[in-house]
Amino acid sequence: TGDPQLGYEEFHHPEWFEPHAGLDEAGKGDLFGPLITACVIADGEMVRAWRKIGVRDSKGISDSVVLHLEQQIKGTKGVIVKIAYCGMSRYNTLMAKPQANLNHLLAWLHACSLEDALKKRRVEWGMLDQFSKQPLVQRYFKDDSFTLKMQPRAESDPVVAAASICARGEFIRQIKILSKRCGMQLRKGAGSSVKEQ
Repeated sequence: TGDPQLGYEEFHHPEWFEPHAGLDEAGKGDLFGPLITACVIADGEMVRAWRKIGVRDSKGISDSVVLHLEQQIKGTKGVIVKIAYCGMSRYNTLMAKPQANLNHLLAWLHACSLEDALKKRRVEWGMLDQFSKQPLVQRYFKDDSFTLKMQPRAESDPVVAAASICARGEFIRQIKILSKRCGMQLRKGAGSSVKEQ
């Protein structure tokens, strides 16, 4: 008769099943690769299908599973997925400027992917995985008919989790392209081994 957990979530988190946008990013803490934002617009039918196949926050999921889930998400009928990103050279140019601020750059990219997604399907609200206590995205995206909510660990919302997977999937592909150009497998993250590389 189906997964009882699904019914539990619909009872306790009915907002997850409303048509809305989910926003997340990848590459913010990585030395190599682009900074990427993703906006996914979905509704209850899509969320139910994604919960069954294991869509959740991309952190802690292997690259191969992320890429598989991303393909499933993008193949969902009616879903909207929009990506915005800043490549390494552009990122370095922007961040070298006086008063440069990573969170402002990230907010602008989120606003770009959100605006592109809303052109394809209009919804009344969205959920953003909170990366700043200030409403930075709202400075770049002004629309009185749309409400952007923010909360830490917003990936519990399956639509934000889908955005997390789509952003991470694009990041994985871009790292592969950069690795091929460099002639070596670039490491992810920003630890000592990455800095040494």
